[in-house]
Amino acid sequence: MSDWNTKELIEADKQFVWHPFTDMREWCAAEHEPLVLVEGRGALLCDSRGREYIDGNSSIWTNIHGHNHPHINAAICRQLDLVAHTSFLGFTNPAAIELARAILALFSSTPLYRVFFSDDGSTGIEVALRVADQYWQLRRSKRHRFIAFRSGYHGDTAGAASLGAAAMFQTRSPRWDFPTMQVPDINALEALAPGEIAKIAAVVIEPLIQGAAGMRLWPSGTLRAVRDWCSRTDTLLIVDEVMTGFGRTGRMFACEHEGVTPDMMVLGKGLTGGYLPLAITLISEKLFSAFDGSVADGKALAYGHSYTGNALGCAAAKASLEAFENEGVLEALQSKIRASWREGGSPMRIYCRNRDSANRNGRGRLHRSAASWPANQTN
Repeated sequence: MSDWNTKELIEADKQFVWHPFTDMREWCAAEHEPLVLVEGRGALLCDSRGREYIDGNSSIWTNIHGHNHPHINAAICRQLDLVAHTSFLGFTNPAAIELARAILALFSSTPLYRVFFSDDGSTGIEVALRVADQYWQLRRSKRHRFIAFRSGYHGDTAGAASLGAAAMFQTRSPRWDFPTMQVPDINALEALAPGEIAKIAAVVIEPLIQGAAGMRLWPSGTLRAVRDWCSRTDTLLIVDEVMTGFGRTGRMFACEHEGVTPDMMVLGKGLTGGYLPLAITLISEKLFSAFDGSVADGKALAYGHSYTGNALGCAAAKASLEAFENEGVLEALQSKIRASWREGGSPMRIYCRNRDSANRNGRGRLHRSAASWPANQTN
């Protein structure tokens, strides 16, 4: 028996809430009863009527270790006992400092050198676009255009949407003239004339796989070829690891599969283990060193949000990284991927078969099950 009043919740939702990417006429129709999700444990979600569901897409690729992971819960509670949030403008906090150090330790052999905090993947992309544009201005260059790939998706804020979502969802406004162009593949990049190349500030790509396009895999070697083109043409490379980061492709980051280091990398979604909104834009030393002055003289990055460097989010993210190490998540993931394909290519089928023999209150197997479904293996 559920303690939730499902009918009252749904009525209030239909009266007060506007949902994303939703035909609200259909949503608010009398015959439509949305699921009201109220609880999560491991790979399972529970609705207000007590029914259980497998979180098959990890809550839109945000959840890594499973819902209600004890280590992440404890880290958030410890931080909450101290303070939930303080301004990052003119101040700092231990949780943000410790997370920055831990993230950059994963890239210690690369030129990625600094982190800039924001709220989600879309705003993380906005940071990268701002940095790239201002970097070229500081170098007195005319480079100002951005190249993205057809069917790509990088978020819904104005700059990020201009890279792909505006075309994908047919929401592009002729009154917003953001300087972007889309190309279908590496061949189109190679075909650009020198005069066009001279205007390009950066190329933005989802590594290995385009998520919102329907899990569209890039041909092997595409990311490496784009990196080589950018290096030859002195163009910046921005890699969007918002969906692919944190084990979704079998390695911590998708770039590792082709040995590519971008000039900027954007992390979001799974950064906090699926707990809180937080994003990071990793930036190379070459770019950071160009910003060597104040906002008044145009040499500081004049960008930031009210919740930049939020302590609760940073504490959750640091705990998620610790869970990767403590639980051997990536090491265990390899055998799970191999087993899933030997058993017919469906991690979900394996999970369902084994679920009844699992201790429902023993979180280990369920949490690792959530981590064992890369984004391109959710069916």
